[in-house]
Amino acid sequence: MQADATSVIVVGGGTAGWMTAALLAKILGARAHVTLVESEAIGIVGVGEATIPPICAVNAMLGIDEGAFLRATGATIKLGIRFDGWGRPSDSYDHSFGGAGRDLPFCGFHHFCTRAAMEGLPANYWDHDFNALCIQAGRFAPDAETAPNPVWPLPHAYHFDAGLYGHFLRGIAEGLGVRRIEGRVVDISRAPETGDVTALHLEDGRSLEGALFIDCSGSRGLLIEQFLQTGYEDWSHWLPCDRALAVPSAREAVSPLYTRATARAAGWQWRIPLQHRNGNGLVYSSAYIDDDAAADTLMAGLTTAAQDAPRLLRFRTGRARRQWHHNVVAIGLSSGFLEPLESTSIYLIQSAIVRLLHLFPHDGRPDPQRAEYNRQSAIEYERIRDFVILHYHAQHRPEPFWTERRAAALPDRLDEKIALFASTGTIVQDPFDIFTEASWVKVLLGQGITPAAYHPLAGGFSRDALARQFEQMAMVKRQGVARLPLHDAWLSATMARTAA
Repeated sequence: MQADATSVIVVGGGTAGWMTAALLAKILGARAHVTLVESEAIGIVGVGEATIPPICAVNAMLGIDEGAFLRATGATIKLGIRFDGWGRPSDSYDHSFGGAGRDLPFCGFHHFCTRAAMEGLPANYWDHDFNALCIQAGRFAPDAETAPNPVWPLPHAYHFDAGLYGHFLRGIAEGLGVRRIEGRVVDISRAPETGDVTALHLEDGRSLEGALFIDCSGSRGLLIEQFLQTGYEDWSHWLPCDRALAVPSAREAVSPLYTRATARAAGWQWRIPLQHRNGNGLVYSSAYIDDDAAADTLMAGLTTAAQDAPRLLRFRTGRARRQWHHNVVAIGLSSGFLEPLESTSIYLIQSAIVRLLHLFPHDGRPDPQRAEYNRQSAIEYERIRDFVILHYHAQHRPEPFWTERRAAALPDRLDEKIALFASTGTIVQDPFDIFTEASWVKVLLGQGITPAAYHPLAGGFSRDALARQFEQMAMVKRQGVARLPLHDAWLSATMARTAA
């Protein structure tokens, strides 16, 4: 280790720990000496198996071959999330990645859809959404094959086995020089003058000294909460679901290109299709349904045969009050928990690592960086929180759980955004909001919020010209879909090509 290298110790493995270790080692190189300590005796929560498109940037940065990744993690392609029964019990819509139609400067495509609907023209927003059309057709090819035509962008993410992904990342991290230590952390030493952590003490008597400690210990928050007692900001008054049951089942005969989120009487059920199985689960509020009834609901809603008994997980929605406290940075579930409705769990790991790399304390004086890290992290968590709350608020389901969610007070910024869209169709992109204007539009429309007016620029075409534009655009999108291979065929060909 060179003299000016920073000693970084990551506590905990899994996706959070090994992604952190791999990216720090890859980006910082000789400027950091990275050690990861984990215990095989401590289980890993592996329910975060669905991702969003920024995961592709992580894989690219680490030089991961896509075919090798697909084989190692049992991955399938994800083009969005299908929400069944959320606005009303009979409703269904896709929150697909990417936008629909084509925006004009200062005027999003959804404004033209609003005008068309007001004038009686057939203008379903999703008929002009390439990702949504590919989901329906079960077809996929990567951006490189669709990008030459600007109406065919196809942003994608993955469904994968989180345990297998963590193991895959471990191999990459160790190849980059990360040292792994098997052991259980039972105590720490702190500098009396600053309160910073100076060393970790393991159950077998060994000690590990470091300058920066990354807490990837999961919901235990071993360093950030148990030892540093940083405090937790509880958001359960907005998002009262506090439990989940998870169970694997047999794989689908045809691999869907979407994560499925189905509203249930006291929460919602997920289905995540992998090559070798489905990941399934039920997120619910224990105030409205007991664990046995929740298990019955989950098992009755499976689309394939269960392969195990349901496993119970307890959680409390919220975040650590300071996600970087003293010289400890919490990443993953130790930093907070937001239910995986929009598949943001692994993204929040990635985002935290990127933020830390931007603000890394190379000079050993982290106060300004720490304050900015905490500011950005808090805003990002709040923006995702608000987006999740939107699903629970904008609905017309009859069950007591849902009627209470509909009537509950909203965070101020979310209330303002809903009112702005409902009145004029306007979306304002806030700083550190990972959800694009198109994402907000799809969920707002999908949950049944229809704008009362459209932007004046959408009135610049005659009614006949508008109808022709919609018809032509839908036709071009459908032609693009027909060019693509079926999803399972593409998976097989890609894995076979890279295995050769």
